[in-house]
Amino acid sequence: MAVTSAATPARAPAFVPVLALAGITVSLQQTLVVPLVPQFPRLLGAPPADTAWIVTATLLTAAVAVPIVGRLADMVGKRRMLLVCLAMLIAGSVVAALSTSLVPLVVGRALQGLATGVIPLGISLMRDELPPERLGSATALMSASLGVGGALGLPLAALIAQTSDWHVLFWAAGGLGVVVLVGVVVLVPESAQRAGGRFDLVGAVGLAVALVCLLLAVSKGGTWGWGSATTVSLFVAAAVVLLAWAWWELRTRRPLVDLRVSRRRQVLLTNTASIVMGFSMFAMSLVYPQLLQLPVATGYGLGQSILVAGLVLAPGGLCMMAMSPVSARISAASGPRTTLMLGALVVAVGYGVGAAFHGSVGELVISSIVIACGIGLGYGAMPSLIMAAVPVEQTAAANSLNNLMRALGTSFASAVAGVLLASLVTAAGVPTEGAFVLVMLLGAGAAVVAVAIVAAIPPQRPGARTTAVAGAPEPTGPALVRGTVRHRDAPAAGAVLTVVSTDGHQLGTVRAAEDGTFAVARTGAGRAHLLVVQWSGIAQAEPLSGTDGVERDVDLVAPERGGRPDDAAPAPVGV
Repeated sequence: MAVTSAATPARAPAFVPVLALAGITVSLQQTLVVPLVPQFPRLLGAPPADTAWIVTATLLTAAVAVPIVGRLADMVGKRRMLLVCLAMLIAGSVVAALSTSLVPLVVGRALQGLATGVIPLGISLMRDELPPERLGSATALMSASLGVGGALGLPLAALIAQTSDWHVLFWAAGGLGVVVLVGVVVLVPESAQRAGGRFDLVGAVGLAVALVCLLLAVSKGGTWGWGSATTVSLFVAAAVVLLAWAWWELRTRRPLVDLRVSRRRQVLLTNTASIVMGFSMFAMSLVYPQLLQLPVATGYGLGQSILVAGLVLAPGGLCMMAMSPVSARISAASGPRTTLMLGALVVAVGYGVGAAFHGSVGELVISSIVIACGIGLGYGAMPSLIMAAVPVEQTAAANSLNNLMRALGTSFASAVAGVLLASLVTAAGVPTEGAFVLVMLLGAGAAVVAVAIVAAIPPQRPGARTTAVAGAPEPTGPALVRGTVRHRDAPAAGAVLTVVSTDGHQLGTVRAAEDGTFAVARTGAGRAHLLVVQWSGIAQAEPLSGTDGVERDVDLVAPERGGRPDDAAPAPVGV
């Protein structure tokens, strides 16, 4: 496994903004067509049920592409796959800009959706190339770009749609994509990290089928009927295929998604919290524009244009960007777990403010800013939690899976809010004020649930909780890596853990405590390369990124009978 050195301080500032701009450019695609959705039936001469595929196609291709692109990036290169994603965005934008009918526009939007993997790829490149002191703020900025692009896209798209031909939206998206592509070619280095192995085609097809079935049922259930045969069949098919896919992934040598790593407590709980936070984030985008645009005669509508509605959300996008360095500072001082919990609490407060006060534009601006600040804090912490718990050669795949979890949360929010707003209506057929308040309270409740989930993630505790190996040097430096070592979900008490440098020297060693916890203190100079674990006849190695202070839980995998190692286990390494 090749290990790259950190980028030099002079180069780091150049490629970080390029990657952040790439994330914003891709996330703009989420809201690019929102102002035109009511107009597409007239513009394209197609029924509304058919034009809805302009949005659905992007959702489906994004969900399928993100985990596949992440795995390919770990195998063949993150920068290479980043360029492929940007090329898909540009191609999709050109196809959409040249379209005059529904089918080519849907094709163009589907191609744009294939670019969604840019954000997790950017985070993964940052982990490989940035020095530790810059990594936290840079990944927080990249993660926040998902919300920034979505918030800024609505007013920009509304302005272009009201002042020019709708095709200009896609020409602008394509032009911005070209600028980012050139920036990546010139300034972004390729990572030397490679996972190797063969691509899991069966796993990719299985996951694609399961996600398409699930998201079609979620996004179209309101139109087809939640109890209709089509919707129910899709939910059942998604469940069956997911179970079969999980069975396959646990038994194949090079899985698309390493479920043994994904079930580690820190990864599993962070991904679960990401679904809930995605739900909470998207609730604002569904409620606030409608409240702003409903006629004043309703008694609670504010009678504003779509442009004003977009401008109300725009400050929130800027606040997400501003929160990224704050998120990094809090994480450095108290850990990303604390940052994520704080962010979720701020989101809950923002929705509470909105539920209580929504009678003016100013009140909704304040509420949306508070929510956006919480999202910026929370989204900035998620990559740190994920990367601290996964091997470095699985960074792109793990971040892509986390990004997918957020997308699933937004899809569920759209479905739930759509049902409530469609069922709780006035005599005039518009959603009641109580329906909007209920959706906001659901957003607050989801944020509180996220706090409870994140609270279950083990906090980073000091190295004193472990016992030293007999004869090991006394600790003279900061902790290299800490976490918990388990075997078959039971603590591997007494396991010996050793950190080895890139040149083969020992950097520190420790023995796990009775509860399996450990913290390896630095006793030598060098860049951390491997965490070697030895326990009860098992020898296992976990790659490290070279960054001190990493939290890494280890699940030991015993060799199978007959001497053939378990397919999922890393190659044993001796010291």
